Amino acid sequence: MEILLKPIVTEKMTEQTEKLNRYGFVVDVRATKEQIKQAVQDLYDVDVLSVNTMRYEGKNKSRYTKTGVLNGRTNAYKKAIITLGGEDTIDFYSNI
Repeated sequence: MEILLKPIVTEKMTEQTEKLNRYGFVVDVRATKEQIKQAVQDLYDVDVLSVNTMRYEGKNKSRYTKTGVLNGRTNAYKKAIITLGGEDTIDFYSNI
């Protein structure tokens, strides 16, 4: 099971990274906090102090087209906020 799906790089998360040393990831919905912590420590070789998770349900969406109304749903996902200890940092842009 792939635990970490992608990092969250938004203005709000960048501000939390600078001030509080926190990083955000979209993770697998079945992943536990311990699995997320272990995956971050193994992948980035950092010391994780805490893991906070949030589950987001998909939203119903509809749009109007020439052929009529199309109804759909966005995907549900789980978000994890990782707090690092000490002077540890994660550089998302080093692999580009």
